[in-house]
Formats: sequence, C-alpha cells, structure tokens
Amino acid sequence: MASNRPPPCPCRFVKEDDRKRALVSRLLQYSLVRRVLRIPFHQINICRTPEGKPYLHKNCLTFPNFNFNTSHQGDYVGIASEPLCLVGLDIVSISKPQGETTTEFIINFSSYLTDHEWNCILRAGTHSEVLTEFYRYWCLKEAFVKAIGAGVGFGLHRLEFHHEHWTNISIHIDGQVSRKWRFWLFELDEVHLASIAKGHPEDAVSNYKKTLSNATVVQEQLHSTLESPEGAFTLWTVEQLTQSLE
Repeated sequence: MASNRPPPCPCRFVKEDDRKRALVSRLLQYSLVRRVLRIPFHQINICRTPEGKPYLHKNCLTFPNFNFNTSHQGDYVGIASEPLCLVGLDIVSISKPQGETTTEFIINFSSYLTDHEWNCILRAGTHSEVLTEFYRYWCLKEAFVKAIGAGVGFGLHRLEFHHEHWTNISIHIDGQVSRKWRFWLFELDEVHLASIAKGHPEDAVSNYKKTLSNATVVQEQLHSTLESPEGAFTLWTVEQLTQSLE
C-alpha cells in the first residue's frame, strides 16, 4: 500500500534498493497466487484500487474473499494472505535516528499517536526500548490501514492499541473497542518487526470492498477464523523465490 505519510525511518531513502524490494514484492504476489490458487502465471491479473491496495482480478470461487498484502523495509519483503478475513501486513526496520535524539524523532509522529500510546512509549525504558515501542505501535497502525484498503487520508490517531505485554492485542477505533479484529506482532530479528492484522470484510473501504465476493461474513465464521493461531513466517532467500517461479 503506497503511503504519503512520512515513513518512520531516519535513514536516507535509497531508490535503487526500494526498486529491488518492489520487484521482489511483485514476484511474491505471483508466486503466492500460483501456489495457493493454482492459477497459471499468464492468467494472473493483479490490479490496484484507487487507494493503491493490490487485489486479484476475478477472484477465486473456492476462496471468494481471497486477499493479500505485502510490505517491505530493511532486509525483508513479506506477504500475507487470507481466504475470508481482511489481512494487512507491515514490516518495519528499527533504525536509530541520525542528527536528533530518540524523543525528537518520535515527536515528529506524535499527531499519529493517542495520549495513551504516547505515554506507553515514553515509559518503555531506555532510548532503545522507547524507539522499539514506538515502532510496534506504528507497525500495528499501518497493518490495519493496509488491511482495510484505506489511503493516506485515514487518520492513524483514530486508532489506539492495547495489549498485555504485546499479546492479546486489541484495537479501539474512534474510542470504541472493536471485537472484529485480531493482531499479531513478530520479531523477525533484532532490528526488524512485522505485524499482521486480520478483521471483518465489512470494514473494508468502499473501493476495496467491491473486489470482495463475500463482505457479509457470519459471526461464527469470523470468530473461528480470528481465533485460529497465526503461524510463523516462512523465510525464503531471493534465490529460493525465483526458483519457485520456474
């Protein structure tokens, strides 16, 4: 999902590296669709909504709500998919700010945080722990926005996350707790985090909802899907990915 929000990365943007990540992201999408839905490459048609959300044109009858989301930052490019619920994925690289303190860096993003989140971040401990705490909240917010297919106009300050030592993560939207969403945080390594958001298709923005065949999921189906444990990521090298496409 493209975003005009300033990315929480203090390092200089390198266009060549980003082009490489974007290419790997595209390859992951085609590999996923072929492996999961058994669609030949020449029949795969991946489009984007006006907000930039990728989707599979002419969805699969077996999985009418099949959807996926990609993310890339730092050393990782990732993809997550779901047959029924909405899914969002965000990856962040935890980098120390250059030319400013951790507090000064985080203040740049204070308008996207609620008072509760801001206080939790500042109380996290050392400068390193404060920075990591900030990236956890940011990662979760972006995963939700990407899951619903929203564009840059969606206010991240509308979202507030609560957790128990970063388990049992819940979301409050405009001050109201939502029971239609589940979230997971993963530590890919010491400096990379990933989050996955899964929720009800009815929360998708209108342009994205049009790409789904079953936006009225019954409560029993939703509960069963959301309560299923989230599996770990499968790690591939770029070489392994390209070999899977042969």
